[in-house]
Amino acid sequence: MSKGLHKVAGVVGVGDTDWRADYAAQRKGEPARFDGIGLASLAFKRALADSGLKRDDIDGLIVGPTTPYERMGEVLGLDTRWGGQADAMLGVIQACMAIKSGLAEVVALVYGNNQRSGKVNYGGSNAAGGQSFLSYVYHAPWGFTSQGALYAMMFQRYMEETGLTSAQLGQVAVAQREAASLNPGAVMQERITTQDYLDSRFVCEPLHLFDYCLINDGGVALIIAEAERAKSIRPDPVMIHGVGRYDLNSGATSLEPRLTDYYLPAQQKVAEQVFNMAGVGPEDMSSAQVYDSFSCHIPLALEGYGYCPPGGAGQFLEEGHHRLGGRLPVNTSGGHLSESYMQGWAHQVEAVRQLRGQCGARQVPGCNYVHYSSDVAGKAVSIIYGR
Repeated sequence: MSKGLHKVAGVVGVGDTDWRADYAAQRKGEPARFDGIGLASLAFKRALADSGLKRDDIDGLIVGPTTPYERMGEVLGLDTRWGGQADAMLGVIQACMAIKSGLAEVVALVYGNNQRSGKVNYGGSNAAGGQSFLSYVYHAPWGFTSQGALYAMMFQRYMEETGLTSAQLGQVAVAQREAASLNPGAVMQERITTQDYLDSRFVCEPLHLFDYCLINDGGVALIIAEAERAKSIRPDPVMIHGVGRYDLNSGATSLEPRLTDYYLPAQQKVAEQVFNMAGVGPEDMSSAQVYDSFSCHIPLALEGYGYCPPGGAGQFLEEGHHRLGGRLPVNTSGGHLSESYMQGWAHQVEAVRQLRGQCGARQVPGCNYVHYSSDVAGKAVSIIYGR
């Protein structure tokens, strides 16, 4: 086993904002209460209270890509010695690396996004990200300017190759809405049936409306501390048992790795890294939290990380192993499809709360390990959280 970053740090505080209430208010035409920095600040305040720490205890800061690092530090009143900007999954890994190397001891990870009230576009000629999403730029002359179009084309090929049906894919949305119905903070709580899913309109065939993530305002924060410090801060820190990352860069700007291999080679490499570092295997996982900007991320991750054989995700979903009470409950908060679209950040909070046993009616019994998986933009990333 490669120890690497095994249990060098633990999560001691988590916080999030009132995305259900904010979403409902905006639907009524009320103005947004906060911008992205304000949302991030509220989440940080709640994470700090959850940890029991003081602001001066924080000596590292990582902010999400939607907020400026320097300004965020000023607003939060943090004078940290180390920090930067990263997405949720790489932020957790960078925090562990900084702690391992002695650059920081207690790191706050903070994210805020007013994407709904700010009318952010994730597709079209002015898609968010601009030049940073090279695939958008290269394919714009042909009108191929959205992630939805990309995943629709990719998954159409996958379905034809494996025989996975629309009804089987629909089990992802059905299960996550069921979980969200048990989550008081989830934006979408009304349960749906497989027939509801099949009757819903296509946005980009074969993906239906319920295959797409939400767009809502919100903020998330985590506080990660060096392992021994974490144990002194609270009796139940959630330890980071393993991390992994593998990129598919060859042909990435032509979209080739995603369209032909479905991330499978990258996920298999990451599986080897993360499970070896954690000293556990897929059979030991109590739950999985999977980045789900689209529902099709879930079957791909189930296969890539060895929860079922390649081509076997359709049967896995049809048999309900991914549902609450199943062999591997997936996205137990409702995920991006039904709880909140926080670009992977809220999944980390759900993992922590499941391991603390704080999830009420959606709690996974005897939750010991939670596997987080992300596969976006040609890179696969994993984190294993545990008690």
